[in-house]
Amino acid sequence: MKILVLNGSPKREESDTMHITRVFLDGMNEAVPQEITTLHVIDQHIEYCTGCFACKRNGGTCIHSDDMQHILEMILESDLLLFSFPLYCYAMPAPLKALLDRTMPLSSMAMRKSGDRYEHVSQADFSRLRYLMICGCGFPNSRQNFEPAVAQFKLCFPSNHTIITIPESPMFNAPEAAVVTKPRLELVRRAGRQYAEKGEIDPELMAAISSPMIPEEQYAAIVNSTL
Repeated sequence: MKILVLNGSPKREESDTMHITRVFLDGMNEAVPQEITTLHVIDQHIEYCTGCFACKRNGGTCIHSDDMQHILEMILESDLLLFSFPLYCYAMPAPLKALLDRTMPLSSMAMRKSGDRYEHVSQADFSRLRYLMICGCGFPNSRQNFEPAVAQFKLCFPSNHTIITIPESPMFNAPEAAVVTKPRLELVRRAGRQYAEKGEIDPELMAAISSPMIPEEQYAAIVNSTL
């Protein structure tokens, strides 16, 4: 499988979420060798979308001349898009959102009804693409935190998507937390193997990965003690 990892964290490889993503990909590689390309979005020259819709009227050519044209080509050559990012204001970081906005050339102005909503008709064939979101946050639990990012991802990619959310993710960058992070990363590795083998992750395993590693109150107390 050809995998394009879009790392939305400005911390690049030091991202808390990328710790999780790398282990997930290791699990996939253990099941079946993968072809993986990682793009640190912060290092790309991506202008903001102006909403002019020129790309939707002229066959997909954007008014901006930057790195996005090559990124679109990479997307269309991939089998799996993996969005790895930390939660920023209950959504994805701005550089990754700018990239997502600039995927507008992949669709035309024409609309069609799909279920209960309308969507733009594609200008390219990316029906084989699968979409995976791995998102970490610094809060003690997943409740009332990830919902906006999850909703956006589902609307952008209504089919073939898988979403993994992980609270307490700064612990993955803390060596002293290894007693709880190592077992959690083993679950993530197992999920990667499952995803490579079956194209999905067991709900029980997903729930275990998304649960707090230590009691919520203990985590909050540790964070507050460092202020």
